[in-house]
Amino acid sequence: MATVLEAWLQEEAIQRERLAQGVGQGAIEWKNVVQLTGLEIIQGVQQGMLPFASIAKTLDFMLMSVEKGRVIFQGSPGRNHMNPMGTIHGGWFASILDSALGCAIHTMLPAGRSYTTTELSVNLVRALTPAISRVRAEANVLHCGKQLATSEAKLVGPDGKLYAHATTTCLVFESTART
Repeated sequence: MATVLEAWLQEEAIQRERLAQGVGQGAIEWKNVVQLTGLEIIQGVQQGMLPFASIAKTLDFMLMSVEKGRVIFQGSPGRNHMNPMGTIHGGWFASILDSALGCAIHTMLPAGRSYTTTELSVNLVRALTPAISRVRAEANVLHCGKQLATSEAKLVGPDGKLYAHATTTCLVFESTART
């Protein structure tokens, strides 16, 4: 029977191959932003049909799972993410959690609606070092209205330990044409 970490690594290998065969990193074309639902956009990113954010490659995390109101990101906290104290920098925690929180909200939006983070609260509850090879940011939407949306996330290791938890509030608005 495979361990949780082994299962995560197998899923990651499949996702890395999917992304390698996909369109790569970059920005999503504006026509897709206004014509597709948020769920369609995030599913397209996860499936490699739409570009993933460059920050994900820089910080070594990726979108693993998408459903309406819920996403999972998986990350590899490495030596290049360390602070001078020898642990993973809080900015790495914040980045993977912010990505999960925002993408979860995005899955709830109809075509023509966008969002931006207005508040992000991250609580680091346990140090993370490169000895923990993988963690997952699991985010769920709490509320999605016409103007505000909130979500919560937790960052966990394959042993179930909690490393951080976070919440966000996002402003939801109508997408407008870019010139």
